[in-house]
Amino acid sequence: MNEQNKKTNQEETPKTTQGVPASQPSSWKRAMSKRWVFPAAYIAAAGIILTLVWVYQGTGDKTLNSDPASGVVETGASAGTEGTAVGGEEESVEVVAKSENFGWPVAVPSEISVVKPFYDSEASTEEHEAAMVQYNDTFIPNTGVDLARGDNKTFEVKAALAGKVTRVEQNPLTGQVVEITHSDNLKTVYQSLADVKVKQDDEVKQGDAIASAGVNELGKTLGNHLHFEVYEDGQPVNPQGYLPEK
Repeated sequence: MNEQNKKTNQEETPKTTQGVPASQPSSWKRAMSKRWVFPAAYIAAAGIILTLVWVYQGTGDKTLNSDPASGVVETGASAGTEGTAVGGEEESVEVVAKSENFGWPVAVPSEISVVKPFYDSEASTEEHEAAMVQYNDTFIPNTGVDLARGDNKTFEVKAALAGKVTRVEQNPLTGQVVEITHSDNLKTVYQSLADVKVKQDDEVKQGDAIASAGVNELGKTLGNHLHFEVYEDGQPVNPQGYLPEK
């Protein structure tokens, strides 16, 4: 009976190695022995890698489209929109640059000559003398150019630019006067007219007939002629700087 109990106790007592109890399998090893562990770990690692790649790509796009000067970071779509806006602005500037140029204020420029030039303060003494208008004993600087035919015949006067007629009047010295206001702060003034065909507030196109050349008191020595002035920002400028070559 004692021997049988002794055998039973020996079977229930854990085996020892040199007096040290044999180690039991750890929980980590037991977990790793499961079949689903490695597939789950692989999926988790793949998810982390994909997330890092996505974050890196997003950061790279912002860096490429950033504006260091302004400190503003733009996405690819924003950068494309800005590029379109810049392109549109350049196109607008080009359209402005192609705005209407001056035309001669006469029907046949080849038949017309400048009989009295514009008074330019930086011109020579001889040019100053040629650009002075004498009225009785008074000499007045010419604020425009006087155009006439060599045979002293009258001729048709046309609008040098499209615009709006802002003044039509009769002046005792300069004769009938027509003023046309244009864009870009420009005005043209036509004096010594006859047979005026427009009235105030009319809209005219470049080349529209507005009158005929006539005579006036201030330039009576010139016969039939057109006195033509150009104003920029309210100041008279040399019309010959605007008129095209014949």
